[in-house]
Amino acid sequence: MLYRADALTAIHIPTEIEEAVRDLLRCRKDIRIDLLRARHRLSKFLLRHGRRFTGGRAWTLRHDAWLRAQPWDQVALQRTHESYLRAVDETVGRLRAVETDLRPLLQVAPLQARVQRLRCFRGMDDLTALTIAAELGDARRFASAPQTMAFVGLVPSEHSSGSKRAQGGITKTGNAHLRRVLIEAAWHYRHPARVGRSLRARQAGAPSTAIPHAWAAQQRLHRTYRRLTARGKPTPQVVTAVARELTGFVWAALTQ
Repeated sequence: MLYRADALTAIHIPTEIEEAVRDLLRCRKDIRIDLLRARHRLSKFLLRHGRRFTGGRAWTLRHDAWLRAQPWDQVALQRTHESYLRAVDETVGRLRAVETDLRPLLQVAPLQARVQRLRCFRGMDDLTALTIAAELGDARRFASAPQTMAFVGLVPSEHSSGSKRAQGGITKTGNAHLRRVLIEAAWHYRHPARVGRSLRARQAGAPSTAIPHAWAAQQRLHRTYRRLTARGKPTPQVVTAVARELTGFVWAALTQ
């Protein structure tokens, strides 16, 4: 009876390859969290003993050389330092191995066609594009851009009573992995619109219909960022709004 009354909502069942790629991408995310924690443990250990790096940014080649050259008078401290450093090295190795395994999956159908279109966008390198392609699935299942935004959980929540209508923060429903990478990509639109060398290289060979959407996104989203910032909105809130609009451009590029 529900089917006859059109009261059922269709669901999307991902393909086997989409599910497999999702799992490997989520594994990569977990390893990145492990790496962050391992680095924090090492940094805090060094800070407890007054060791501060003053040679620039952390986790560069210079910083790595400084870490490995730290002398210790006590054997116990030397072993502690080596253990924390080994944990960082092992986690970096795990991350590189997973990323190497992900590279061939960029060429697997049906993900390849989606990745080619998504790579045209600023802030979307190979693995970001692959994440969106695998987590979103076939974008044609969404009838509109707002429907896609709702799926990602980037639309405002609503609390209405009678004639009163109040909107709050984003719903955060739907796919959290997809929402995370879109928000990460949205940070790139704080810069003025331009096509740099790396973006131009990514756009080479891409479908001609996708590039105009990517350029329109750069222009509109930077204006959105500047307008909301000028109104005094907190930066995270501004970036979330940019991510919501970016989702609409992604939907358009994948469906047209």
